[in-house]
Amino acid sequence: MHTSRRDLLRWQFELTWALFEYHLERLEPEDFLWEPAAHCWTVRQQPDGKWVPDWADTEPDPVPVPTIAWLTWHIGWWWSTALDHAEGRTPQERTEVTWPGDGQAAVKWLRALREDWLEVLDGLGDAELDAVAHFPWQGDPQYSVAHMAGWVNAELMKNAAETGQLRLARAASRD
Repeated sequence: MHTSRRDLLRWQFELTWALFEYHLERLEPEDFLWEPAAHCWTVRQQPDGKWVPDWADTEPDPVPVPTIAWLTWHIGWWWSTALDHAEGRTPQERTEVTWPGDGQAAVKWLRALREDWLEVLDGLGDAELDAVAHFPWQGDPQYSVAHMAGWVNAELMKNAAETGQLRLARAASRD
């Protein structure tokens, strides 16, 4: 049986999304801003009402434990950037991508990005998959759009696992 690269990438993405959705469906509003440690990254509401993430241009050591709110912002940021590149748009700057302001809105945002990504995936033929990816490797010719799609799957799986672990840890801490 032959499976195209696009179909395999889509299958892997859908499997990863199903694992993520398991946690998204079970998140409670208080889960998003729960700080699991004293040293953590979260999103903070600014005087103008925007929610902005904690950030450092050089990764700190030790790396701060993220909140679920920070993780959902992070997913939205890198996925929006991947979509911009895949669709030939100028990507937004990291500082232009803000958290929607609450957990329900964040989940809605991520589900909309999923739909947008599926449209991109479904439009990729072999020629498009073989094209040089401009993200996240800044146009390195050894990385193709197929690599970018695989990276999206891997990044989503990592962030889904982190979100799930935080959700479970918070639930356990309430017992």
